[in-house]
Amino acid sequence: MSPLARVSEAYGVRFAEFAFEPAFTAAVDQHVSEIRDRLEVTGAALEPPAPDAGLLADYALGFLDALDETGWREPVGHDYAVCRLTAISWLVRRHGLLGEGPYAAY
Repeated sequence: MSPLARVSEAYGVRFAEFAFEPAFTAAVDQHVSEIRDRLEVTGAALEPPAPDAGLLADYALGFLDALDETGWREPVGHDYAVCRLTAISWLVRRHGLLGEGPYAAY
């Protein structure tokens, strides 16, 4: 399973928490912004462009590897890693990076 599919499957379910966890929603929004900055996804348009699926997949894989190396386990609440992984999942869903088209392989 690709890193993007793996993260999306595991953390896409957390989107339901946005309705009753405004602090979590705000934290994920900040993580989305930081990921966009890290991947240099910028533009003058009102709506930011989609991140490159390959770069996002590489980033997700590196992040997952780092979590594995530290022995991280998903907590009940929302730590930094949960927010970051949910943000990756949000970017994947928002931009359809797993659907039909050129990004389907990632």
